[in-house]
Amino acid sequence: MTAGRSEGSHTHGGGHSHARAAAASSQRFALWFSVGANSILLAVQVVVGLVIGSLALLADSLHNASDVVALVIALVGQALAARPATARRTYGLARAEILAALVNGTVLIALTGWVVVEAIRRFSEPVALDAGPLALIGVIGLAVNGGSAWILSRAGGDNLNIRAAFWHLIADALGSFGVVVAAAGVYFFDAGWVDPAVSILISLLVLIGVWRLLRDTVGVLLESTPAGLDVDEVTSALADIDSVRSAHHVHVWSVDSQTVALTAHLDLVDGVDLHDAQTVTSNAKAMLVERFDINHSTLEPECHGCDTPEHHT
Repeated sequence: MTAGRSEGSHTHGGGHSHARAAAASSQRFALWFSVGANSILLAVQVVVGLVIGSLALLADSLHNASDVVALVIALVGQALAARPATARRTYGLARAEILAALVNGTVLIALTGWVVVEAIRRFSEPVALDAGPLALIGVIGLAVNGGSAWILSRAGGDNLNIRAAFWHLIADALGSFGVVVAAAGVYFFDAGWVDPAVSILISLLVLIGVWRLLRDTVGVLLESTPAGLDVDEVTSALADIDSVRSAHHVHVWSVDSQTVALTAHLDLVDGVDLHDAQTVTSNAKAMLVERFDINHSTLEPECHGCDTPEHHT
């Protein structure tokens, strides 16, 4: 017999909840600011592109339009993740932000692939560029996207949804920088090849960051152990709690990009009564919060040896 029914309290300190709420508010402000700034930039790009007849600027405006859509998707993901839990969805919609990050990362890879293909084509079919307007819009784009990315980086923390939006903005900021470099190459050296060459280099840098984002996002969806946590170390720490003989069936995963959850069975020494078992699990939960920052834990105390095979995930 176990010492009692599965004990599954969730440890959420008031300070922790307040910090999460403040971070979410900061993230929403950063996203709304980025949506507004990039919408204005998009309008300027379209108007200038039509006035001077620049297909390059109009093409870049399409990329910036994708950024606005990506930021709106990130906002929707944040709003859904903030909805309270229900009887049907006991974790709420916490993973909506993870799905938003997955969609944004996938779209960004597709767009980056298109840029590389187009850049390779332009080596053999160069496009005439007007250096002056390109340089001006490039500088404006660099300021808007770079500033928006900086604001998101200050507000995002480890939030994968914000990281996805951040990489969209970084990709556009680097693209704007590439436009400035290309304009300089055309103006000073009449070197049209600089534009596609810089585009390919920037695309490779963006792909590295997006690959890491998608790796972390898929890891959350597959309920992998969060990076930086060693299950064996957590198991040993639980076994070191007074009156605990061993810990087994230890599972650690991420509910979303910021909330780590754990379930485990604690095999207690002989002679432990129900009151002592509750004290042991309370001590174990406190240790998990302080040592591993695991605020959502469910522990099953057992007052006999476990006959099932020990395994870790």
